[in-house]
Amino acid sequence: MVQILSLVLDTNVLISAALSAQGAPAQLLRRVLQDHRLVFSQPTFDELHTRLYRPKFDRYLTLELRQRLLHDFNASAHWVELAAHPSYCRDPDDDQFIATALQAQADALVSGDKDLLEAPPMPDLRILTPAQTLAWLSPAAT
Repeated sequence: MVQILSLVLDTNVLISAALSAQGAPAQLLRRVLQDHRLVFSQPTFDELHTRLYRPKFDRYLTLELRQRLLHDFNASAHWVELAAHPSYCRDPDDDQFIATALQAQADALVSGDKDLLEAPPMPDLRILTPAQTLAWLSPAAT
């Protein structure tokens, strides 16, 4: 029986997945949506919404695709409410991802952001890259 895991994917992972269907972020997102639970809080979703509509992505993502992605993530995600939270890492904007993962008791926070990847260790949270998460979800057969 497959264990359903809760995962917070930060904005850069989700946008990378939207921009390239072949990379580790896209592979991971497909796996999470199929077998696990994607977690958002309103601040993390708002950041995705804001960044996804930046003009620099106009060449790569149609308006319709962006709307569909946000709709699908909104509909399929597990949502948590965030209360005031302490500072966890160097970049205060990234604290919302750690707070979301902790509030949801998520199994992992997935990011390519150095500030998150180098955050002080927390006993109840793994912070992994997309490639590390794929390896963790697919242990080698022994």
